[in-house]
Amino acid sequence: MEIKVVRKVLDVNDTMAEQNRKMFSEKGIFVLNVMSSPGSGKTAILEKTLSFIMPDIKSAVIVGDICTSNDADILAKTNVPVVQVNTGEFGGDCHLAAHVIGNAANNLDLDDIDFLIVENVGNLVCPAEFDIGESARVVVLSVTEGEDKPVKYPLMFRECNAALLNKVDLLPYLDYDKEMAIGYIHQINPDMPVFEISAKTEEGFDPWIDWLKKKVRQM
Repeated sequence: MEIKVVRKVLDVNDTMAEQNRKMFSEKGIFVLNVMSSPGSGKTAILEKTLSFIMPDIKSAVIVGDICTSNDADILAKTNVPVVQVNTGEFGGDCHLAAHVIGNAANNLDLDDIDFLIVENVGNLVCPAEFDIGESARVVVLSVTEGEDKPVKYPLMFRECNAALLNKVDLLPYLDYDKEMAIGYIHQINPDMPVFEISAKTEEGFDPWIDWLKKKVRQM
């Protein structure tokens, strides 16, 4: 019985996700779902990413968190439209669902956006299960986490289109096997591009931004 309930929830979500996808496609908007565990550096990466692509690409952000608007406040300083979604009022959901994204998008001028970033709730499990109508998915893994995260949370890395290995500026100070981490990623998703970056120093950002701009301009 429990499995049937879960399946029904996901079926309803998938239907709403397709409605979102159709809406974004008709508007010519590329939607990027950015996921990671808490503390990986998603917000810092997105802050730097927006600085690289503006003003050429008109952008907006939907930020998901259980509580606070801390990340949204940081990204609002980039002067792009930002919508905050707090899941605490829905019981503290650990992910953003399709209907939440649809409602949040109603607060944006979709005719004036080419690129919509969704900063999902920090979690390597639930967000991977919920289609939100995105164009692509990216997972962030930092070098302050274990190398084996990809094999411990395989669905996330299987479902994403690219991975960002963040905080590489810290590698000289950590006992972290970068090649092992990348090897685990490719064990789960052999064709996934992995961008080694530092949101602090901007190391490695050029290949990441080139990949992103190409995806946005394909819409």
